[in-house]
Amino acid sequence: MTVRHSLRLAFVVIAVSVALATAAWALTFPALTGRVVDEANILNGATRSALTEKLAALETKTTNQLVVVTLKSLQGTSIEDYGYQLGRAWGIGQKGKNNGVLLIVAPTERKVRIEVGYGLEGTLTDALSRVIIETSIIPRFRANDFPGGITRGADSIIQVLSGDAELFKQQTPTPQPLRKTTSDNNWFAPLFVLFWFGILAFVVFTIIRAPRHLGRGGNTWFVPVPTGRSDSWSSGSSGGFSDSGGFSGGGGDFGGGGSSGSW
Repeated sequence: MTVRHSLRLAFVVIAVSVALATAAWALTFPALTGRVVDEANILNGATRSALTEKLAALETKTTNQLVVVTLKSLQGTSIEDYGYQLGRAWGIGQKGKNNGVLLIVAPTERKVRIEVGYGLEGTLTDALSRVIIETSIIPRFRANDFPGGITRGADSIIQVLSGDAELFKQQTPTPQPLRKTTSDNNWFAPLFVLFWFGILAFVVFTIIRAPRHLGRGGNTWFVPVPTGRSDSWSSGSSGGFSDSGGFSGGGGDFGGGGSSGSW
């Protein structure tokens, strides 16, 4: 095998590996089948029904879409990265207005986030989102009251989105500084990159150093490459409860606005 052929084969291997690695990193999302998507199964039926009514009333009054979602897992990524990608995949909010908001709870990682669409970043600011998380949600989560924390958080968001931000500020005490966490969920990606670079380096080195006569006589080179997860940007259901009724996003966009917390 000539050096040119070796380099071509190495390029193909690298291209395929990068594609598979990208697929393996892709996140999967629960199906958007309602205004409350309880994948983690931490809400009772009465709470889900009450939340659904409130969120529907908010959209009727303001056209703003607020969706509550609980997750089984963040799949090794941060809640910030998961949040804006979920908002885009679901298209929460109206196209052009980008007036969508997500209240995301990941009980396994003990993370909560308010993800705000582009069009509402001036109304539901990062600072206000932080106040809601620190005063309305986290104290109840620390008492193991998930329904109460989510309901109170949703009520606070609705109050702000309904035009009562000043009243909300007056009624809410100043939050304490955010508690820093001692661990991070982003350990998977760096290790995965190092793993793939190690494999690629071994393959390229083996091809270049192989005896040239092995490429003659019609012999075929075969490099086994492990497959990754290929359901990129999937919205297939992965369990949990969702309220039904034909609800869907309107094509709204997100850019990472909002705030996060942990308990």
